[in-house]
Amino acid sequence: QVQLVESGGGLVQAGGSLRLSCATSGIIFSVYDMGWYRQAPGKQRELVATITSDGGINYGDSVKGRFTISRDNTKNAAYLQMNSLKPEDTAVYYCDAKERSWPRRDYWGQGTQVTVSS
Repeated sequence: QVQLVESGGGLVQAGGSLRLSCATSGIIFSVYDMGWYRQAPGKQRELVATITSDGGINYGDSVKGRFTISRDNTKNAAYLQMNSLKPEDTAVYYCDAKERSWPRRDYWGQGTQVTVSS
């Protein structure tokens, strides 16, 4: 059974930091591209950051220079270090695992709430 479990969310003041973790099980982690997405109330889900199975990284424009995505293949986990948080970063953050090659299976976590107060 595949599981993606996010943790590390919470309430933080503007300018603060949080580190999200995504623990996975049931997949061969090293062949999955990992991503973080977020969804604020009334808005569509948006890309935060992705890291491919071979380490290629991409960030959404709104988080460049503030957030850092990483992965640890020995722990089957992905991380999102969030610095200089802003109230507009408030959202539910979701972890995504997408298989690198066919059949490109795609799994999502349940999400973790991040709230940034001004």
